[in-house]
Amino acid sequence: MVYQPPAGARDLLPLDVAQKRWIEDRLQQVFQRWGYHRIITSTLERLDTLMAGGAIQRSTVLQLQEADDEQLGLRPELTASIARTAVTRMAGSTHPLRLYYNANVFRRASEGGYSRQQEFYQAGVELVGAGGLLADAEVLLLVLDCLRNLGLQQWSVILGEAGLTRSLLSIFPTALRDKVRQAIARLDRLTLEALPMSPALRERAMLLLDLRGRPADVLQRLATIDLDASQQEAVNNLKSLVDLLQTSDRPDPAVPPADNLILDLSLIRTLDYYTGVVFEVVSTSTTGQQVLGQGGRYDQLLGLYHPEGQTHPGIGFALQIEHLHQVLLPTGQLPQQTTTSDWLIVPDSPQAYTAALAHAQTLRDSPTAPTVELDLGGRDAAAIHEYARRRRIAQVAWVKPDGKTVTEPVSQQLQSD
Repeated sequence: MVYQPPAGARDLLPLDVAQKRWIEDRLQQVFQRWGYHRIITSTLERLDTLMAGGAIQRSTVLQLQEADDEQLGLRPELTASIARTAVTRMAGSTHPLRLYYNANVFRRASEGGYSRQQEFYQAGVELVGAGGLLADAEVLLLVLDCLRNLGLQQWSVILGEAGLTRSLLSIFPTALRDKVRQAIARLDRLTLEALPMSPALRERAMLLLDLRGRPADVLQRLATIDLDASQQEAVNNLKSLVDLLQTSDRPDPAVPPADNLILDLSLIRTLDYYTGVVFEVVSTSTTGQQVLGQGGRYDQLLGLYHPEGQTHPGIGFALQIEHLHQVLLPTGQLPQQTTTSDWLIVPDSPQAYTAALAHAQTLRDSPTAPTVELDLGGRDAAAIHEYARRRRIAQVAWVKPDGKTVTEPVSQQLQSD
């Protein structure tokens, strides 16, 4: 019998881990520079916690056997867990809370889906207890800083407004509204045209479908719609956010802002707890588009976990480590090999074991703190040299019982083979 990981899971080998850590380390550098602190929440959650915001479908949760009459599941995302923690364990903390995470999440693969993967890795932030224009701008500019610190070249941020889009959809009859919403979310023009609705409603549906493109163009199209006061306020806030992003996102003041912001009011996230700005980070290349991350504002979610229903505003995003890995791998930036050891310590006889162990520890304790391996015996000098060559170890130290050592560098010719 050949033992393999369960369907939807995979093992990460040392080089996979090195490349994953390269991405995570660069994201963590940015998170910390912006004043965010790491939080680690439970991998296991109660199902009612995961599904409290109506955001998670029960069928997507990998559930465990009931324990003490509690239904448990593996977290499919981090926002709900952090929201729960923010209003319980961190209830007395000073706001705003700037939190970041780097964790695995689990989602049951859909039947017939393209990918059967069920375990994923994410890194992201949650800004809890801060609403308004400046908080929205901080999180979006933080996303852009992450992308630049990874050295990504071809990407776009697609920006929408969940509350405004939801309000614009309210004119459709209740029986049709969800079908219109789903068709717009899928950019499915044929379905919209086939739905039974009046010419005026069909025209509105098509207009909503086409509210995507350069921010100035989309805002101009919005100006042709008869908006109520709350909708107009949302449009004004969106325009202010776009202006702030375009004037602030300039790493070099001599360079005009990059044209990588797309305004898209057809952007409808599947997670229902979003109340304001929503966004996706998309890579663009000759091979197509890849969604690298998503985020948005959720001003009602925390109230679902508070004992008295007290809520706080929140906004955050999650970047998909696997998708970033796929985009970065062809660029040559990721490590191409695992780290190498500086020394291989070889006792020349069983009587030299104690001296070899002591010499290896002395090297590890030195100010330069090199990486030191101990040869565990059972092979001759030729095999030891071959091992050092294959592992790209820089130096070999042969240790005698009295502690004396003979040091030799591993041949440069051997290292380059």
